Formats: sequence, C-alpha cells, structure tokens
Amino acid sequence: MRHAFLLVVLTALPVPYLTQDKLTFTPVVPAADWRQADSHPLPLAAVSQYGGDPAVEREYGVKAIDLRSYQLGKTRLEVVVESALDATGAYGLLTFYRTPAMKAEDGVQFAFGDAHQAVMARGNNFIRFLRSEDSPVSDSNFQALLVFVGGSKPSVSEMRGLPHPMPAQGEISGSEKYLVGLEAAKRVLPNFRTDLIGFDQSAQVQLANYQTPHGTSTLISIEYPTPQIARVRFGSLSNLLGVNQDRGPDSIFGKRHHSYVFLVLNAGNQETASALMNQFDVTESVSWDKPVTTERSFTIQLVRMILAILLLTAILICACVVAGVLFFLSRRMAGKFFPNSQWGKTDEDQLIRLNLSQE
Repeated sequence: MRHAFLLVVLTALPVPYLTQDKLTFTPVVPAADWRQADSHPLPLAAVSQYGGDPAVEREYGVKAIDLRSYQLGKTRLEVVVESALDATGAYGLLTFYRTPAMKAEDGVQFAFGDAHQAVMARGNNFIRFLRSEDSPVSDSNFQALLVFVGGSKPSVSEMRGLPHPMPAQGEISGSEKYLVGLEAAKRVLPNFRTDLIGFDQSAQVQLANYQTPHGTSTLISIEYPTPQIARVRFGSLSNLLGVNQDRGPDSIFGKRHHSYVFLVLNAGNQETASALMNQFDVTESVSWDKPVTTERSFTIQLVRMILAILLLTAILICACVVAGVLFFLSRRMAGKFFPNSQWGKTDEDQLIRLNLSQE
C-alpha cells in the first residue's frame, strides 16, 4: 500500500506543470474560404459611385476600373480595382483617399480601413474593399479577404520605387499625401496657389500635417527634375506668395535644397517652420562613368578597326563590280532575245528625232 500510494503521487505530480506549459496556437490570418464570384470592367466615370473622383484618378494614370465580387458563404462583398501607371501612382491614390479615421489593418501592409471600406496599394493597383450593411462581415473574415486579394505585403521590388515617407515626428496620422497633378492638389490644398507648384514640369509633391505649439502646420516637400527648375520655381513662390515674410498666421516659410523645395504653412513663426524643415536630410551623389575594361590593348583595337574599314571597302567595291557586270549582261540578253526593246540597243543605234517645224 505504501508503494502504491507513492506511485499515485509521482504520477499525478506532473499534471499541473503540464497544464501550465500547454502550448496554444493563435492563427495570424483567419481561415476563410473566400472565392471570386464575378468580375467585369467599368468606365472610369463609374468610380464616382464608389467614392472616387475621375479627375484625380486620371492624374495618376487610371483609365478604367474593374469591379469584382467575392463571396464567403452567403456573404458577398464588392472590390474595386484601379490600375495606375506604376506603383507610385497606386501609392498616391492610397494616400489621397486615406482619411485620418482609417486605421492600419493588422498584419496587412499598405492597407487602411474604417467601418465603411478599406483601401490598399499593391503594385500598380489601387484597391477598394467595400463593406456592405446588407452583408455584414466580421473583422477577421474581412482581414482574410484583404490577404486573399492583395497578400499581406507588397514585394520588395514594388516597395523599392515608392517615395520615402515624410518625417514621423509630430505627424498627424493619415495626413500624408503624395500628389502628381493639379486636381488632387486643389482638393488637398484648397487655400494654396497650387498653380505655382509646376506640375507641368514633372513636380512631385509630398505633404503631411504636423502638431506644433501653434496648432496644426502643413509641411510640403516638392521635388523637381533638376536644381535649375527648383530655383526658378522657388523664386516664383517667393515673389508671389511672400515666402519667409512674417505675415502673421498666414505666413509661409520655405527653403530650397538642390532640386527640392520645402514649404511650411500655418507655422506661426520662423523657428517652428525651421524645426519642421530641418527634419529633411538631402544628400547628393555623383556617378562617374566607369571606364570600359577590355583585355585587348589599344594597338590591337586600332588594327582591328583599320581591318574592318578595309573589309567594308572591299565589300563595296565587289558590290559595284557585280552590279556593273549584271547591268552589262542584262543589256546583252535584252538585245539578243528582245531585239525591238530599247534596253537591248546600244547608244549608237538609237536615233534622236527633233520635231522641228519650219515656218
């Protein structure tokens, strides 16, 4: 009995420890059997029915949209796919339509959503996921749809060409925008002379709102193709908008750095504006043409070039000789088999008649 009791105690002792160390697995992506029900293209004007602006979409290179339906059991949701010119165009649409109320989707990069819809950028595609009150779906199943359509994150090659994000210190979430055209700029900056930016000269604009001691300020970064264009544009902005002139709450402060122009709206004073602009670090690099490495010496290359020229000359001479021989033989053959033909007669046999009338 004593040994039996000891055996029972030793057998039951590990049970609490095994219970405490029990492993639990939480799936990162809910398993939802979404499937595509149908898909059909629509004209660009139809994007206004789903919260888009045709004029803005056109600036980012969108020409048509694709309306898709995805189904999970009895739940059916619509997804609008817009193909832009490139990945930066899709990223620009993502920033333009993202609102401060949209939060980042857990586990899905470059995807933001609220209670009504979610927006995502994948490659050159800007995607809208529309929630429906008639077909409610849980957050986990909705997230599974995002992953099913666009994956959890874009590829490395797609992210490599995207613009660098704005400085994060003090930035208001959801306020960053990437603009490439005048229509989108008018909607984002309604009180600013957007016609002075120079989108017709390939200007690219990034901006975001920041919380400062004087309220909310807007930091604008404008990139131009060359420093010369940036210098001319900054001069126009300075003359027509009074940049770096203290005009109270409406003051605009700015500076130019190589091919970039930085502006701060509603900063309140020069110190606050400078603190925002100093967050940018612009560096330049010069790429020299690398010399062509070859195993042949200069003398051998020169000899080979001379031989190539002589060979080309010989080919041209041979071609001329062959053409002359063929010309001669064609005249002889024509004279033998077609005696009445003008081509077969010699120049001495031809008679030139002058129709002269005597008055």
